Amino acid sequence: MSAKIIRASEHYQNKTDWLTTYHHFSFADYQNPDKMNFGPLRVFNDDEIQPGTGFDFHHHRDMEIITYVIDGELEHKDNQGNHGVIHPGEVQRMTAGSGIMHAESNPSKGKPLRLLQMWVFANKKGLAPSWEQKKFTKQERMNKLVPVVVSENTPNTSALHIHQDAEFYLATLAAGNQVEHKMSPGRQSYLFVIDGKIKLGNDVLNTRDAAMVSKENLVMRAESPTELILVDLPEKYAVNN
Repeated sequence: MSAKIIRASEHYQNKTDWLTTYHHFSFADYQNPDKMNFGPLRVFNDDEIQPGTGFDFHHHRDMEIITYVIDGELEHKDNQGNHGVIHPGEVQRMTAGSGIMHAESNPSKGKPLRLLQMWVFANKKGLAPSWEQKKFTKQERMNKLVPVVVSENTPNTSALHIHQDAEFYLATLAAGNQVEHKMSPGRQSYLFVIDGKIKLGNDVLNTRDAAMVSKENLVMRAESPTELILVDLPEKYAVNN
């Protein structure tokens, strides 16, 4: 299998009194010219936020921002009038478009929050900002890859839709079970083990390990109870004005 394995220890880690974050690609103060993006996937952050803390209002534009809550709760507010709480198993999709201000925090008084936040370049600049979220239960994704975010041109009413030719899948696997993802020509995948242990070809991936795969189908077998996310991306993409 043509896969580049990125071990958990290779992700950039930054820890403060309220936030522990792992950056897979260059972000904020971490700038690595060898880790800028993977296709249109520009940001992949694995965050742990302490109770009663979070990110104050800040600005984004021209990005499709996908947030997945693993454990705990995330409160979202923005200057478009949206306000909601994302629970474990829920996915949020936000089109920053022409510009949006939002704040994210852990509203709990005692429980830490773990989430993934991923940014994808939008296929067009200056889109109207928008926001939505949806829950995908463990039962729905047990021992199968469930599409949770797809392109706006994909006729899938059960998933959230973004303005880019990208697909996000979640799976919860019992030990001994496997799932397969078939790759179409011109596509590549980014795989991340949220928690657990899988066999990918001849490689073993543990919690927080990732893999970049191109030109081959992926067969992922759980060596222990596992939760994973897979992002299917184009090798070539465009951003139109």
